[in-house]
Amino acid sequence: MKKYFTGMTDPGMVRSTNQDAYYTDPDGRFFIVSDGMGGHAGGQEASRIAKDTIREYLELHWESDAPSPDLLEQAIYKANQSIIDNQLTSPALADMGTTTVVLVFREDTWCANVGDSRLYRQRGARLEQITEDQTWVAKAIKLGVLTADQARVHPMRHVLAQCLGREELAEIEILPVDIQSGDRMLLCSDGLTEELSDSVIENHVKSIRSCDMAASTLINAAKEHGGRDNITVVIVAMDQKDSD
Repeated sequence: MKKYFTGMTDPGMVRSTNQDAYYTDPDGRFFIVSDGMGGHAGGQEASRIAKDTIREYLELHWESDAPSPDLLEQAIYKANQSIIDNQLTSPALADMGTTTVVLVFREDTWCANVGDSRLYRQRGARLEQITEDQTWVAKAIKLGVLTADQARVHPMRHVLAQCLGREELAEIEILPVDIQSGDRMLLCSDGLTEELSDSVIENHVKSIRSCDMAASTLINAAKEHGGRDNITVVIVAMDQKDSD
């Protein structure tokens, strides 16, 4: 199935640096979005290490017989260890960490997630969040302690249950992804979802044919709504000709 895709990132309206990182494989095999934390230098370095390590591991082992879930798991564990190794050699970066969400297209389609960057699927008029946020508020919603509306404004909404750069990394969310012709996949950092509701994101993704224009529109809308964080968007259109 042919794919059309694009990736864009923007520092937003408040931050002086961009701690997000993303990668779109030129052959459309895999896509990565990471959102760093731990100070300006630390966040930038953590997201870069995650993106580069995952990319290098997937490229090196792409033709192996390893099942896609195993490939993703090992790539993310290697990225986690690379960040930890850099923390040990650079004390100023000891608190750095990053989220990451990865989408791979092999003989099957899988995604992996650590943190609160997200993967969505737009199918027809419906936008569906595929990954589950690994945050305190997401767990509170599952337990019935908070509603989704309460979670959007809760003071602990940015508290991660997990991120890369921690020895105790234990739960990597790895999921199969059903793909059909006409679907659009959206990977993004929380700089997008913090500013725009799913219904607003859905409207832009489904109504704009060009991947580039849809990504640009989403980023500009997030900036117009405040742009308080870095904003990264990757869009992958399945077998649907891009108007550009």
